[in-house]
Amino acid sequence: MKDVVELSRGEGRTRVILSARYLGEGLVVCIYNEKAHIGAVCLGEFDPESRRTSTSVITRRGHKDDAVAQKAAYLLTKRTGKPSCVVAGIHVEEITEAEIREIMENVVSLVEELIARGSQDV
Repeated sequence: MKDVVELSRGEGRTRVILSARYLGEGLVVCIYNEKAHIGAVCLGEFDPESRRTSTSVITRRGHKDDAVAQKAAYLLTKRTGKPSCVVAGIHVEEITEAEIREIMENVVSLVEELIARGSQDV
């Protein structure tokens, strides 16, 4: 296995960290903040024949991290053609709609940066 890549984006309540490493040909990614936990897990799978990407999500009771996990797994798998497993755990007390949007923007930006770095860094 190659080294872990760790990236972060944002400040304060909307700061998000992405940690990634290859496990065989698949990419395992954790997305979290300072209150890291396992809130949802998503598996992304690419079908080279149909060129389609599918995702399967498991969400812990009472958590809403499924949107983050699914978005990240879909983007990673669609763009790389490799399987991915994303574990997401971001907790912000009394989060606002604006903060949710900013966190999602940070997550997408981190995933795009990871993809742009390519497999040589992960």
